[in-house]
Amino acid sequence: MTEDAIRLEALRKTYKGQKGQPEKHALKGIDLAVPRGSVFGLLGPNGAGKSTLINILAGLVKKTSGKVSIWGFDQDENPRQSRASIGVMPQELNLDPFFTPRAALEVQAGLYGVPKSERRSDEILRLIGLEDKAHAYARTLSGGMSRRLLLGKALVHKPSILVLDEPTAGVDIALRQMLWENVRQLNAQGMTIILTTHYLEEAQEMCDEIAIVNQGEVIARDTTSNMLDRLDQRSMIIHPACEVTTLPQADGIDAELRADGAVVLRYHSNQTSAEAVLEAVHTAQITIRDVKTAEADLEDVFLSLTKSV
Repeated sequence: MTEDAIRLEALRKTYKGQKGQPEKHALKGIDLAVPRGSVFGLLGPNGAGKSTLINILAGLVKKTSGKVSIWGFDQDENPRQSRASIGVMPQELNLDPFFTPRAALEVQAGLYGVPKSERRSDEILRLIGLEDKAHAYARTLSGGMSRRLLLGKALVHKPSILVLDEPTAGVDIALRQMLWENVRQLNAQGMTIILTTHYLEEAQEMCDEIAIVNQGEVIARDTTSNMLDRLDQRSMIIHPACEVTTLPQADGIDAELRADGAVVLRYHSNQTSAEAVLEAVHTAQITIRDVKTAEADLEDVFLSLTKSV
């Protein structure tokens, strides 16, 4: 057994073109290792290849070439063991409207070959907050409840790895917090979590490590803290006492006038000091009513890495 929950080596997926169209290279030789017990973020713009990668892990899409190992099981040599080691909460709602939540969990457990004596349907319903809806038809569930049921279905066979594909897209704040509380609880119990999300603040808060995928390739992979350190950018936000007519100008400073009248000054702290920024503000004859500073966040890193690829 290896120390990696998932290991991908030279993973490629090519879709044949139709009616004279060229082939589409969705994945271009992905090399990636996900440590056991981590919360791992898989980020990238739309069309980057994230969904293709997840579908290959789930066994829904056949890879073109490369090696996929899930919990130490080679996907080609041990397909059943590798598939049993992973649970996937998909982005799309795919529930049978005539099944109750409890029945849906029972059927899902049966598909994985879980004996009736070992099924945990009621326990899972309590975990996802659907205990009181156990016998309601799925078609009567709200969108948020349906998403919770998708999470429950991914847990019926006690997977070692849980993949969450945009789990909080379009849900309210209360449900989002509940989902993340569940994720923290599962991770504390030793489950490895792989997360894709467009809410970068969630990835920044939840993930131990992050890989950024763009155009079918991994363009960055590091711990979350190191990823943030890669972009040594600071912002100083000046709220002037009166209308600004001239923006500050100085080497290493990028100035922007916001619609609310505030001046945003971006600079790199290893090249330009805060004192130099304030001196540029004084030279522009701007009287400061209020000032605050901000460091780069994950969104800044993400945009910086993907815009140039």
